[in-house]
Amino acid sequence: MAAIRASSLRQKTVIVEKNHSLGEKLLLSGRGRCNFTNAESDMDVFISRYGQNGKFLYSAFSRFGPLRTREYFSSIGVKFIEERGKRIFPKEGGSQRVLDALLMQCRKYNVKIMRSTPVKSIKFKDGRIDYIITDDNEYSAGKYIIATGGKSYPKTGSTGDGYEFARRAGHTVTSLYPSLVPVRTRETWPKLASGCNLRNVRVTVLVDGEKVTERFGEMEFTNFGVSGPIIMELSQFVPDWITHEDGSEAELQFSLDMKPTLTNEILTARIKRDIAKHSGHGRFHGLIRSLVPAKMVRLILELSDVPEDKPTDYMSDEEIAATVRLLKDIRMNINGLWSFNNAMVTRGGVSLKEVDPSTMRSKLCDNLYFAGEILDLNGPSGGFNLQVCWSTGYIAGSVN
Repeated sequence: MAAIRASSLRQKTVIVEKNHSLGEKLLLSGRGRCNFTNAESDMDVFISRYGQNGKFLYSAFSRFGPLRTREYFSSIGVKFIEERGKRIFPKEGGSQRVLDALLMQCRKYNVKIMRSTPVKSIKFKDGRIDYIITDDNEYSAGKYIIATGGKSYPKTGSTGDGYEFARRAGHTVTSLYPSLVPVRTRETWPKLASGCNLRNVRVTVLVDGEKVTERFGEMEFTNFGVSGPIIMELSQFVPDWITHEDGSEAELQFSLDMKPTLTNEILTARIKRDIAKHSGHGRFHGLIRSLVPAKMVRLILELSDVPEDKPTDYMSDEEIAATVRLLKDIRMNINGLWSFNNAMVTRGGVSLKEVDPSTMRSKLCDNLYFAGEILDLNGPSGGFNLQVCWSTGYIAGSVN
């Protein structure tokens, strides 16, 4: 996006690309479907999805925001559809369609692309970048844009090179964490339901026993913990929750409510009806099978104190109440995140205090600009992170 914008303004533009092919991370977005923006029309609401750093984006979004993004991609042949959560996807072709359209624009505006050319070093002189060094040559330009991505999905080439380049220019890089990533639990029992995708459940976050937030939607159990849309969204805050301000460790728990639309009383009544319906031949394991997905049965039986073959006619009121509590409050102790190898985006990056939000130009290095994930900007899934790429790329490329 930065190269297309700069070259459309008649700037001679070169992309120095580490990989042989462009857009490898883009091809992975949305599991290949490419949720490239979001249709949220209230800009204050849109900005709020990026947390405290979101205000940095007001200027960029005022010039190339979500509406302009949809118009732009439509104009270059990417028709789109809106799905649940106001997520915008290409109508056909997925990520490859978006990438092909961008590469076509690069050809249209004569952007030179140097493939398989990782930048090894950057040389500075008098507060400016003087030239860059690759394996086989040195290259100089009037202006430079670092758009290397972060550290997420390093197999795509985003191994954090840009952070070192930024540090060499004098920039502060904030603490880096994987974000939009599966979460690890201290317990090993989640593997009993590995691969089980749960819809319409509620996850409540407890820090030292106090509720801090909750999410409703889809989640999934894995061999090492939990994943899925609501877990991935919560993951961006785990580094804050898991450690107190004084550096001591906090007790972070996720509470899973598998029946969020039912009160304890209604669920109790349902269980008693099921017991009466199967009077004389019902067993506890059969009762659980009627209440949870098949892949969850073994896990629930493992967590329950009721013997799985116990006749339901002989279940006490306390055992019924305990079963209700279990289905409404499955506690998981969170002890960290999966690695950058599994993360959709990087949390943290080049300090926004050192970048001009109206131009994306470094305040420390006169001819250096930044775009995309390398900046200390990240949002939830739903098209928010790619929107940062389009907007900051467009602004960084709007050089004089």
